[in-house]
Amino acid sequence: MASLSASNHVARVLSVANQVTDRLADVDASSRIASSWRRCLVNHKLDPARRGPPQTLTEAEIRHAAEPMEQMIRLAMPELDDLARVLRDAGYCVNLADANATMLFSRLPGEADAKMFLDWKIYTGSNFAETFEGTNGLGTALAEEKPILVHRDEHFRAQWHMFSCAVAPLFDQAGRLAGAVNITSCREDLERTAHQLALAVTMEATRRMEGAIFRGHFHNAWIATVPGDGGSGLIAYDDDRRIIGACRSARLLLGLTDGMIASGIDLSRYIEFDHQAEGGAEDVVRLRRADGSALGQGHIAPPLRRRARPLAPRRDAPVDRFDALHRLAGRDPGLIKSVNRLRRIGDHNLPVLLHGETGVGKDVFARAIHAASNRARHNYVALNCAAMPESLIDAELFGYEAGAFTGARRDGSKGLIVQADRGTLFLDEIGDMPIGLQTRLLRVLENREVWPLGALKPVAVDIRLISATHRDLGRMAEQGDFRADLYFRLRGIEVRLPALRERADRADVIRQIAREEAPNCRLSDEAWSQLAAYPFPGNMRQLRHVLRLAGCTAEDGVIADADLDLPPPFGGRAAEADLAAAERGTIVEALREHGGRVTDAARALKLSRATLYRKIKQLKIESV
Repeated sequence: MASLSASNHVARVLSVANQVTDRLADVDASSRIASSWRRCLVNHKLDPARRGPPQTLTEAEIRHAAEPMEQMIRLAMPELDDLARVLRDAGYCVNLADANATMLFSRLPGEADAKMFLDWKIYTGSNFAETFEGTNGLGTALAEEKPILVHRDEHFRAQWHMFSCAVAPLFDQAGRLAGAVNITSCREDLERTAHQLALAVTMEATRRMEGAIFRGHFHNAWIATVPGDGGSGLIAYDDDRRIIGACRSARLLLGLTDGMIASGIDLSRYIEFDHQAEGGAEDVVRLRRADGSALGQGHIAPPLRRRARPLAPRRDAPVDRFDALHRLAGRDPGLIKSVNRLRRIGDHNLPVLLHGETGVGKDVFARAIHAASNRARHNYVALNCAAMPESLIDAELFGYEAGAFTGARRDGSKGLIVQADRGTLFLDEIGDMPIGLQTRLLRVLENREVWPLGALKPVAVDIRLISATHRDLGRMAEQGDFRADLYFRLRGIEVRLPALRERADRADVIRQIAREEAPNCRLSDEAWSQLAAYPFPGNMRQLRHVLRLAGCTAEDGVIADADLDLPPPFGGRAAEADLAAAERGTIVEALREHGGRVTDAARALKLSRATLYRKIKQLKIESV
């Protein structure tokens, strides 16, 4: 059956490549996939039936390839990690590749899906250039310098038919092709539309990476954000308003070339704005074209050297360093109680264990704890124990000396623990840390020193440890799957972060995130009703991405229910119970806010009074 399927695929490729109409040729002969197939046959002389793994670099070769991109990878890393967290549960592998289609950074999904990627060598070091592997998301996106989705049997080689790849090319601060962000899934239950939505999320994340790379490179310049039909563009200029850099979008928007930028062309030849260039914060400005016509609203960010220090707080209105934690707690009684406990602990070096479902915002909460401590001026260093391959956690966490192993950096590497000295170390998904490394971590916590690989003496460290997990570590310790002594070391104070569907201030949270992710849009009544009733198994992270995508697709600034990508809750009856519980909580909260007055509560919920009475009866809500 496998050979028959392969032969059918080869027949399809040949039929489309030769532009022959055939019942097997269900790919449009004028499409990008067909064009790529023709390139693979005619230009690259590839065989669609050939089997075998992709070319893979050694560790030393990977480090050599990554060296020119180190700063770019560092600037892109927060977005890459966030994208990997968002897509991990959907079975996606997330990769950052260079312009030669070599994967330099990989985050694998959960264990069941990860095995498939490891078996097929889709990970760091693998090369998927179109000239070697034929039509595939990564290679073809780089060849064409355009985002693309290559779905299952659209791959040129028959052996890749079980994978779907969505890829967005990545451009550097000068608009040059630098690499690509690739997400790949082997899930058979995901339709093409699901991958198209994932591609939209990946493209948006890639644009934010490009913005971070541009701003990081031109941190000592003024930066103007200019609106355009194809998305906003970034222009860097000096104090005399001479252009010194422009991203790819801005170059296309204004017709800028390398030569024009090198000559120091005046910004006023393209755009004008009223701005005194004295402030220390990013300003919103009205931009005009050189002819005086309105261009739209933009932003002006000052250079790092000119950013004003915040004004000293008024003595009658002191700044509370716990403000960020209180904002995260909102009006949820359980979270308010936890924040008050953290206040009483103050700067005592007690380890904190955060417990909550995936997506509730454990990393955000950990950062707020760090910001509220006397360690805030030092490093906050994070490691996701579930996203890092077991073979690399040791070196990442504890560091190594020069020559400690084959492929090691010539000058060695500081581990994350040493980087967090005098600051905070955040270990996410600590329940996934291998037992052997748990022993080494326990020794660090007890002795306050770390032994890098290959070192002759330990390095003293002073860290505050914050850990997070969605697992029941107590039960794991009982069953021998987690060291009991480490568990009690981590649990100086345990903070439970409730799921979004469990929060008493759920409606407030949805409104706030809608303002942050879709600031120029408003929710229609139908969209609000859907959001208020949906259980959000992916919690805050899912809510943010749903609203971010909805903000991109909304017409005339109104988010309709059709703009909300809300898949049916999985879990059968349990999910139905969660949905009912969430709806019940929303109605009870509205009734409490309005003193039990059904008419006012119905107006706030944007429901008819009859519908609200019916739901009160159906959900058995007593008078409040």
